[in-house]
Amino acid sequence: MKSIRSKDNPQVKALIRLAASSRERRRTGSTILEGEHLVRAYQESGGVAEMILASESALSRPEIRSFFESVRANSRLVLADALLERVSQLVSSAGVAAVIRTPLPPPAPQSISSCLLLENIQDPGNLGSILRTAVAAGVPQVFLSKDSVFAWSPKVIRAGMGAHFFLSIFEGIAIDEFARSFRGSVVAMEPRAETSLYDLDLKGPVAWLFGNEGAGLSEGARRLATHRVRIPMPGVAESLNVAAAAAICLFEQIRQRSPT
Repeated sequence: MKSIRSKDNPQVKALIRLAASSRERRRTGSTILEGEHLVRAYQESGGVAEMILASESALSRPEIRSFFESVRANSRLVLADALLERVSQLVSSAGVAAVIRTPLPPPAPQSISSCLLLENIQDPGNLGSILRTAVAAGVPQVFLSKDSVFAWSPKVIRAGMGAHFFLSIFEGIAIDEFARSFRGSVVAMEPRAETSLYDLDLKGPVAWLFGNEGAGLSEGARRLATHRVRIPMPGVAESLNVAAAAAICLFEQIRQRSPT
């Protein structure tokens, strides 16, 4: 177990770059998990960390030391508290973090019962919430367009609360190609669509199509939809947050597919 106290250490500098830069995360094919909850979720999914990190003060707590020593990792590193705070993106450092290889999705299955198609989602919190909802709803595949936020950024991972490790996440997808080849309904959410979500038959295969938080779906994406539906809103709001809309849609699908 290695201990570092110098801010000039090359390994510390590399960790700071990895935590702060999406370009560095893409270049290295790795990312950082912060906090015991996320590291534990990764372990429970069967992952082996490249490195497990802990601050000196965190490691002085018996329960943290026990967890730190039990994590499957290729290397272990103890940092002075001030150094881990420089690496951490949290306001208050969680005391434990891990560097992992960004998991690669398996080949897309030939038959998909339900999936999400996300076009240009930009907010990390929204994407993380959508991924968490997908896991809760039993939707195993999420497809992201090339201009969407990087799914493996620390902010998205924190918002996902461990959901990433139980999904197949496909990034840089050509939404139009996927939608044309999908064997089922492609359902686009539009606030002013004539058809209500609750009037649509969702028992068959469905690819849910959601667009950018501000601009919504592009015209090209709209044309791909076999159905355009709205969520009825009797209140004065013009639209719902995209993460909230996704949750409503997926759980309406569960309701329709559940035995009566």
